[in-house]
Amino acid sequence: MSTPKTSSAEQGSHSNYRRSLGTIALTATGLGSIIGSGWLFGAERAAAIAGPAAILAWVIGAVVALTIALTYSELGAMFPKAGGMVRYGQYSHGSLAGYLAAWANWIAIVSVIPGEATASVQYMSSWDFGWAQGLYDGKELTGSGVAVASVLLVFYFFLNWFAITLFAKTNTAITVFKVVVPIMTAGALMLAHFDTSNVKQFGGFAPNGWSAVFTAVALSGIVWAYNGFQSPLNMAAEARNPGKSLPKAVILSIVIALVIYLALQVAFLMGVPAQDLTKAGSWAGLGFNSPLADLSLAWGLNWLAMLLYADAFISPSGTGMIYAATTSRMIHGVQENGHLPGIFGKVDKKTGVPRPALVLNLVIAFLFLAVFRGWGSLAEIVSIATVISYVTGPVAVMSLRRLSPGLRRPVQLRAMPVIAPIAMVFGSLVLYWGRWPLTGKVILIMAVGLPVWAWYELRKPWAELKPHLKAGSWMVAYLLVMAAVSYCGGTEFGGRGFLPQGVDLAVVVVIALAFYYWGVRSSWRNPSLVAAEAEAEALAAAEREADTDGDGKGRGPAEKVGAGA
Repeated sequence: MSTPKTSSAEQGSHSNYRRSLGTIALTATGLGSIIGSGWLFGAERAAAIAGPAAILAWVIGAVVALTIALTYSELGAMFPKAGGMVRYGQYSHGSLAGYLAAWANWIAIVSVIPGEATASVQYMSSWDFGWAQGLYDGKELTGSGVAVASVLLVFYFFLNWFAITLFAKTNTAITVFKVVVPIMTAGALMLAHFDTSNVKQFGGFAPNGWSAVFTAVALSGIVWAYNGFQSPLNMAAEARNPGKSLPKAVILSIVIALVIYLALQVAFLMGVPAQDLTKAGSWAGLGFNSPLADLSLAWGLNWLAMLLYADAFISPSGTGMIYAATTSRMIHGVQENGHLPGIFGKVDKKTGVPRPALVLNLVIAFLFLAVFRGWGSLAEIVSIATVISYVTGPVAVMSLRRLSPGLRRPVQLRAMPVIAPIAMVFGSLVLYWGRWPLTGKVILIMAVGLPVWAWYELRKPWAELKPHLKAGSWMVAYLLVMAAVSYCGGTEFGGRGFLPQGVDLAVVVVIALAFYYWGVRSSWRNPSLVAAEAEAEALAAAEREADTDGDGKGRGPAEKVGAGA
């Protein structure tokens, strides 16, 4: 099917979802996505790149994520539909820009699933058993490690197979554990050893310069971690009161995670034994397989090490389970955009689970696991693909304010005209900080997905296809220009050095703003937006009718909320 579903058909598929997730469950979904494998490895990897200045990298990452998340919160509340993140570009710019954004977002999210399994197995390799130590060779999983990780992928799959209520109960319980253990870890390590001299020695606070702080934001797993704010948005079709619960869940999950990650980073920096740093010669020379567990053992906290080994299964498994759920909703969204066969839009009536989409994502997760066997390599790919998907949010939110000002917006920030271009700048800077040639490689991956778009779209008449190409040209040009700037940029970001230090960042800011305004001006009232408007109006009419009972009296607030659920 080459065109999006009609409003009535789409509404029929969504009626099989269960609106059972409240603010707490959605916050647990977001927080559970953010606190996965990132907290087990992120502190060491960020310190290896930026030294003690990694503390600032986590703050910068949170500010970037929060700014971008605000744009998506308005969009998510406007369109509380499954796989929300893959839809917004389609509504504002049509099929080309919508598909590129959806492809980038899906690649970023689906590759997290094998990444979480890889993290669990990598921690397992520190167990004091010969078979366990053979799971990881210091750089990537061995054959036996891949086999164990494959079993975990199947486990994530089956946890999502049966019902959304099972997912919600399991995830909330796991998230509580995932929050408690990192807090305990940070506190215990700080009490066991807090050596502030680590900050002063081995190059000082920023041993690799401030450019390394920015690179740490992009590549150390920080973007990987905060990307979890998407999960509540992708589960929007199952939210009881999306207008209120979605923005609260997104913002709360980022803020809580920031506090936890800062505590863990400080605990790691002050907890590394001085002799280990001396032997390594630098922060980058440290070589822990299981960073926090290894530090626990170094300071005699055997109980904490055992707890961390257990949590190395629970935290990543909880996140893997969440992403298995959210990516299946994303596949449903891509199918309704008109770019996948109809089978992937089917939702099981009994369980409320899109089972065919779950199966597809399991297959893709196996492929990623076969190619990328190390947590670090997966984290880099995920981070850059994530940033590419981010740039459509700021453009889409302001485009839709221009195109459809009367559309109901449960969340509408007055400052959005300022927030949106800033979010575009932040996203572009993080993409640049990702360093050449990685930026070029991930942008090339974006091109790999175009044949699928072409299969569905190039069969359309030219008059029908032309406005989609015209409206989406800004995003194609943006990716090409950013690849060129990354190649020509400063050597501290992997470029050829044609742009002097400082000038390169200014150039990226100007490019980001130019493409932001181009993107907003090129949006158009395409068929997907028209259908979404019709569906929103039909829903609003149904709610108005439900708000009045048989005797003509309006319902109370509590009754209205219940009717909307």
